[in-house]
This record gives sequence, C-alpha cells and structure tokens, in this order.
Amino acid sequence: MSDLERKWYVIKTISGKENKVKSYIENEVRDNGGYQEYIGKVLVPIEKVIQMRKGKKVHREKVYYPGYVMVEAHLEGEAVHAIKNVPGVINFLSEGKGGAAIPMRTEEVNKMLGKIDQLSEIYENVNIPFVVGETIKVIDGPFSGFNGTIEKINEEKRKLELAVLIFGRKTPLELNFTQIEKI
Repeated sequence: MSDLERKWYVIKTISGKENKVKSYIENEVRDNGGYQEYIGKVLVPIEKVIQMRKGKKVHREKVYYPGYVMVEAHLEGEAVHAIKNVPGVINFLSEGKGGAAIPMRTEEVNKMLGKIDQLSEIYENVNIPFVVGETIKVIDGPFSGFNGTIEKINEEKRKLELAVLIFGRKTPLELNFTQIEKI
C-alpha cells in the first residue's frame, strides 16, 4: 500500500463493457508495477436479482450503474492517461475545468460501498409485473395449478394476497412473487 492519498473517481464507460474495463485496469496495475501506488480498487457495483423465466427462478447479476466504473486512485501523471486509454473508457465523470476529474464526496463513497455490500447480500428487485385484480396461476406450493385473483400486493415483504376458488368458495392465500405467474 502506498502513502499517496487515493480518492474515488467515477469513470464513464461504454455500457456493457464495465467488467472488461475493470479487468483491463486491474491487469494494467498488476503487470505494470509503476501504477500500483497510484491505482487501488476498481469496482463495478452489481446487484443480484431473481427473474422468472418459464416458471423457474433464475438468479443473475446485473450491473447497478450501467456505463460506470468506480476507481480508487491518486490521479497524477501517467495514471490518468493509463485509465483514459483503456478500451471502453469514455472519460472521467464530472471533469472540472482543464479536464481534471473531480473525486466523489465521502458520503457518496460510503453510500456506494455500503450499497455494494447490501446489494450483493440480498436478492431483491424482483420486478413486480402484477397488479391488483389480475388473474394469475399458482405454480408452487400446495395450491399449484389453481388460478386466483390478486387482492393485495405487499412490496416490502415481497408477497401478495390472492383469492383462489376452491370447491366454489373463495379462499384467501398469501404467496411469494416467485410462487405465481401470469396466465
């Protein structure tokens, strides 16, 4: 670790090339000893999401800020050019007068680092493609195969209440979003 003060900067990249930019910068630091004291961590914030595909839960990672990579660096001399010359890098975000990059504020960094930990630990952001009053099919649990009408959606608990017709009588159920699908 060097005694140079590093700050966090945001790099604007070509969308979809975030991980390539990250690994290119990391390889550059590893292979070119001169950059090790200038460039620290490189992050591509990701979130883990669950999507429903053909009735199955699919876990996948999604870039949280498409088109952006965060880098901890002491931007001086060749380090600036080394980063700007990485294929896929457009420029530093919020460049000030004279083209100098402006570092992220401490609270932004803490929020970003906290958000990364939080996002990688929790599976959330299941898109809620359902609306109250909609008829859906139960695909998981003891009532699998039954159709029901959504009566209430609880986004925080990731559950919904529905009424299922069993033997001609409405029966209330509480299910997860992943236990149902659109008809």
